[in-house]
Parts: sequence; structure tokens; C-alpha cells
Amino acid sequence: MIVRITSGITGFDELTVPGDDLGFALGGIPKNTITLLYGPVGVGKSLFCHSFTYQGLSTDEPCLYLTTDQNFSTIYHNMEELGFSLQEYMEGNMLQVIDASYGEKMEDSPTHQSSNVKNPTDILVKVSRGINSISQNNPRFRGVVDSITAILESNDEMLIMRVLKSYILRVKEAGGTAIITHTQGSADPRTEIIIKSMADNIIKVDGETLVIESMKGLGQKKAPYEITEEGLILGKEE
Repeated sequence: MIVRITSGITGFDELTVPGDDLGFALGGIPKNTITLLYGPVGVGKSLFCHSFTYQGLSTDEPCLYLTTDQNFSTIYHNMEELGFSLQEYMEGNMLQVIDASYGEKMEDSPTHQSSNVKNPTDILVKVSRGINSISQNNPRFRGVVDSITAILESNDEMLIMRVLKSYILRVKEAGGTAIITHTQGSADPRTEIIIKSMADNIIKVDGETLVIESMKGLGQKKAPYEITEEGLILGKEE
């Protein structure tokens, strides 16, 4: 039986319960896998990551969060508005952040490090250190890369494919479960095929419908969703 971890997204775990489980299995995201979450701009990809992150923190699963689109101050504020308070988790070293966005950044600290999307080597070094630190005393953890798009736009795409492969290898070796977001159509079609081939699970969102294109132990499924003040809320399976 495939072990799954709770996603934190309302309705998602119900959608991902295997159909042949006799009522005993739980839905969610398969443990120790990489999920590619992709779609156009502004359809809830970051909200999905926020809920995924906080669900882990609230169940004693630390998280390593790499942000490239928004500075962490903005993410912190946005999660507070969702009712997700991060302060205690940062003080307890449960949440480690690498901020590679273009925006104004917080001062570096043991739980917050700055980087730059134009320096993928620095990002990978800091991510590797973060994984080593966060996994030392934890049998499992969560990872978020939101998003790979900004890094691709600022560097040679084949170089970033190698960096992404290294990230995935490190996460899996350390027992982590990660989500990587990507803006659909922003990279060369061949590159997007390669990115999909690296992921264990592929989820597409378009602002109205969430489609699980592939997931370990699960056939393709889809459900409508809404973006609300509480985050994403999925409706019944279509």
C-alpha cells in the first residue's frame, strides 16, 4: 500500500483515495515523491503550496521552502491572512526559507537565507544545507519550490534541469516529499516535457479545475475548485 501524507487542501485528500482500498486507505500525496503543480499565472499554485506547508508544520513535519516569485515577507503576510501563523515554527527551526526572489528580503538568520535566481549554484548549495539540517532529526519533511519558472527564465534551461535533478535526488534520499510549481507555457516545450518526466506526480490547475494527470497508485482524476479566503477548496470529483 502506498503511504500518503495529508495535503492540507480541502477536498484533495478525499479526491485521492484509491478506488480499490476497501475503505482502509487514506488519500493525500504519496510520501517521498515529487509533485509537479503547473498551470497559468494566478490560478492558486502558491495557495496550494501554503496549505501543503502549513499542514506539515502543524503535524510536526518541518518544511524547506524555496521561493523565487514572491519575497518571503509577502508569503508570510499572505499565510497569516489564511490563518497560518508561521512565527512559532520559524522560532522552533521547523520552517527554513531560501528567498531567491527579486523583491526586498528579510535579514538572513538561521531559518532564512537569501539567494538569487540568477545564481542556481548558490541556490543548490543552500538547499542542500537546508535539507541536511532539516532532515537530521526528522524522518520525513516537506519541500516547496515556488517556482522553477523564474529560475528557468534567468538561466540556461539545461543547466537548471541538472540542478533540478540534483534537488530531487537530495529530497528523496533524505525522505522528503516536495512540490515544485511551474507556469505553463513559460519554457520551451521540450524542457517542460523533461520537467514532467522528473516528477512522480503531475497536477494541473487552470483556475476552475484541478486535474491529477498522474500520481503513484492512482488513475487520472479531476475536480472543480474555488480560490477562497481559506485557500483552495475542491468540489466533488467530475
